[in-house]
Formats: sequence, structure tokens, C-alpha cells
Amino acid sequence: MALTAFDPRTALVVIDLQAGIAGAPTQPYAGADVVARSVELADAFRAHDLPVVLVRVSFAADGADAVPGRTEAVHPGGTRPEGWDVIVPELSGHPGDITVTKHNWGAFHGTDLDVQLRRRGVTQIVLTGIATSIGVESTARAAYEHGYHVSLVTDAMSDLDAEAHRGSVERVFPRLGETGTTAEALELLAKTHG
Repeated sequence: MALTAFDPRTALVVIDLQAGIAGAPTQPYAGADVVARSVELADAFRAHDLPVVLVRVSFAADGADAVPGRTEAVHPGGTRPEGWDVIVPELSGHPGDITVTKHNWGAFHGTDLDVQLRRRGVTQIVLTGIATSIGVESTARAAYEHGYHVSLVTDAMSDLDAEAHRGSVERVFPRLGETGTTAEALELLAKTHG
């Protein structure tokens, strides 16, 4: 694990830290810890005048915009509680932040994330969020395929399953970018943008 550089225009992209997800039981880190570390990173990015992107997943009440493919896994049905897709209050309320609403696992497909980043000259993204092996990994794969440098803050993300988290961190992420801790990311940010 080693974060070596942040480009001059690096953005923090926070995946699915919203009411209906951040409070779920996660492993190896509690959702509250992931939120706290993401807030620390977001505050540092804002202090350096770097973009912060808050990604949320949402679906129409009737599920008409949900991904329709056949799978072996059982997907939760029914309607979600009111406000389940609202960004957690610890991260919301910053007018300069970019909010992206997705209807898939990853934050690029079917959204304006790529346009938002390119308009701001962003060449690198730093990822945090829940779930490591789903939304975070899908977004990291697409970012890599779009030509961004990708950094993954592994203690500012968590999963529903510790083994799935470990599989992404150990096997997938090193092929997509660089990994490190919140402390390492903050130190590198201060060093390269201070």
C-alpha cells in the first residue's frame, strides 16, 4: 500500500454515504468510522480548494429505473423508507460540493460525473465510501477505464462482508491505482497542495 502522488487537480469522490447505507452493519470498519474519515478528507480537500463529489444511489418509488438484469442474488424489493437516499448530514451542506445521483453500482455510467470532473480539469480521483466491493470498486474500475489516476483510501471504506472488502483491497485495487490510509492521504495532500 502506497500513495505516491496527488495531481494538481485531484477530486475526492465519496460513494453512497447516505442515510440508508451508512447506518447498515459493515465490516471491517463501522459506517460511522467511514463517515468520520470521509469528512476529514472532505474538509481537507475543501481547504485546498479541490473538488468534493458526493455520490448517492437512488431509485424511483416504483423501481422503474432500477437495473433490470437477471441475477442469482436476491435483490431487496419494495419501497425504501423516506430519506434513505439523503447524504449523511456530516457531509452535506457545502455549496461548492458536487452531488451525483446514480442508479447503478458505479458512479460513472448514466451520470454526469465524468463531465463534472473534466470541466474542472480533474485528472485523479480519491475514493471512499460503502460498499467497497460494489459501489467503490465499480467506480474505481470505470475511473481507471476513463483514464483517471485512482487512489483508494482503504480505511475510509467498508463492506457488508469483510472478505469482500479484503478481496477488493488486496486483489483488485492494486491493479486500478494506489491504496493507502486516511492519515497517508491527508499527509500527501498537505505535502503536494500545502
